[in-house]
Amino acid sequence: MNEITNFRGEVVSGESVSGRSDEVDAFIAAVGERVRKARQRKGMARRVLSELSGVSQRYLAQLENGRGNISIALLYRVAQALDHRIEWLVGADDPWGSEGAKFAELYRAASSDLRRKAMDVLVAAQPAQLRRRRICLIGLRGAGKSTLGRRLGAALSFPFVEINRDIEEQSGMPVADVIALYGQEGYRRLERQALERVVATTDTVVLAVAGGIVAEPETFAFLLDNFHAIWLKAPPEVHMKRVVEQGDERPMAGNPKAMEELTSILTSREALYAKAEIMIETVGKSIEESTQDVLRAVRELGIA
Repeated sequence: MNEITNFRGEVVSGESVSGRSDEVDAFIAAVGERVRKARQRKGMARRVLSELSGVSQRYLAQLENGRGNISIALLYRVAQALDHRIEWLVGADDPWGSEGAKFAELYRAASSDLRRKAMDVLVAAQPAQLRRRRICLIGLRGAGKSTLGRRLGAALSFPFVEINRDIEEQSGMPVADVIALYGQEGYRRLERQALERVVATTDTVVLAVAGGIVAEPETFAFLLDNFHAIWLKAPPEVHMKRVVEQGDERPMAGNPKAMEELTSILTSREALYAKAEIMIETVGKSIEESTQDVLRAVRELGIA
């Protein structure tokens, strides 16, 4: 006969648990062993784990000895107290004997800089798997992202998406109103959500993003991980000329230093844009010539 206790250590039943299958008993024993090993690896006394998780020492002892009958909610609290994901405690494979577990443990203990470097190495090892056939055009306003994006999408039979149009559809208002209402921070949050939405819903797309996305480190890193990025490059005066030719005079309106500011922005972002896999010079070329340049580059990557 085995005593069954609740998480406070109170006896709630004296019935035998022999009715459980051997498979269930083995699973519960494995979970208990993993909890014990996790606690010992952290050098944590059972009393401390009890205080951190709110689960009694007696109940933890039963769990570690394979005689517990812990609920998912309580096991989650134990996992949180041990600073582990609950999946580690209930997964089919032994987490302690795998290289993945050792790496995860080192990763969790590493500084943010070391974590970023580790991710860079891992991402670089399998870019095709992460980026699929997703292409993203980056660059300042007037770079030709919308024009070339549509033409590239049509040539490849890929859907073409503009991130700002997606934001407008989701928010129900123009981007200018989004910024006026929520500020740049709110817009950047919607921009990240839109980017994640594209990644979650398609493996094949040509995407055009706003020029300032490169200034958001985490969002830009996510973009580079999940898209083949192409930088459409041109001098600041060309960017300005193209925007004005499109009928948008806002860059120059009431701002005699507009060109100087645009040059400064481009200079400050060049190193970020240069992280793209491909750079295409568009100055002095027709739309058709630039389209062919982008198509040729995409095919060299083996995307199409």
